Amino acid sequence: MNSGEMINKRFEELAERAYSENRFVFTDFLDMSGLSSFYEVERDFSYVGTTVSGGTEGCERCMVRFGSAESCGYEESFPIELLHIRPLQKKFSDKLTHRDFLGTIIGLGLERSKIGDIVVRDNEAYVFVSDSVSDYIIESMTRVKHTSVRVDKCTDIPEEISPKTVEESIIVSSNRLDAVIAKVYNMSRDTAVRCISEGRVFINGREMTGNAKSLKAGDIVSVRGSGKFIFGSEGGTTRKDKLYINIKRYI
Repeated sequence: MNSGEMINKRFEELAERAYSENRFVFTDFLDMSGLSSFYEVERDFSYVGTTVSGGTEGCERCMVRFGSAESCGYEESFPIELLHIRPLQKKFSDKLTHRDFLGTIIGLGLERSKIGDIVVRDNEAYVFVSDSVSDYIIESMTRVKHTSVRVDKCTDIPEEISPKTVEESIIVSSNRLDAVIAKVYNMSRDTAVRCISEGRVFINGREMTGNAKSLKAGDIVSVRGSGKFIFGSEGGTTRKDKLYINIKRYI
C-alpha cells in the first residue's frame, strides 16, 4: 500500500468513526500534499460532512473535521490553539526566522503534524498548534537559538497575522500554469515545468500535474519553496500579442 492509499484509508476510518459514533473526528495538521489527497476524495464523505481549517483564513497546513452539526446534534470547534512566541528582550534578540521557531518546537520532541502554520512578524512568531501540545510548548519552550522567549496563548486572532498581499501586473506569453509560474517567480519555463512534475505546485489546495492548465480569477497558486499568489484577471494584450495578467502576491 503506497502513501496515497494509506492516507485515503485513514480518511475513510475517521469518516466512518464520525458517522457511526455521531461525533466529530479530526485529523492532525495535513501539509499541502495531504490536503490535496483529501480534496481528491472529498465527495466520498458527503454522507458525514467535512470541514477544513488551519485556524484562520489562508493557512496552508490544515486539519480536516469529519462530522456536521446536523448529524452530530451539536457544534464543536477545531482543536487548534494559537501561540505567541516573543523575545523577553527584543533589542538583544537574535534574528529569528520561521526555520528557527519550527526547529525549536520540533526539538521539544513534537511531531510536525501537531504544528500548523507559523507566521513570523518582527522577530516574533504566531504558531497554530494542536491543543493537545499547547501547554507543553508553553511550559518547555524558553529559548530560540540564543534568545530567551516567552510563550502565551492568544484568545483572538491578531490583525497582524492576517494574510498580506501586494498587487502586481506581469506580462506572459500565455495564460498557462507553467508560463505564469515562471514569470511570477523569475524562473525558466523548464524549471516551472519541473516544479509541476515534482508535485510542488498546488491550485486551491489541489496538486497540479499538468503544466498547460489555464488559471481563472480567484485561483490561489502555491509553489512549495517559492511562495503563493492569487490569480486576478487577464488585462489585455501587448503589441506583440503577449498577455497582461494581474496577481496578488502573498508577502
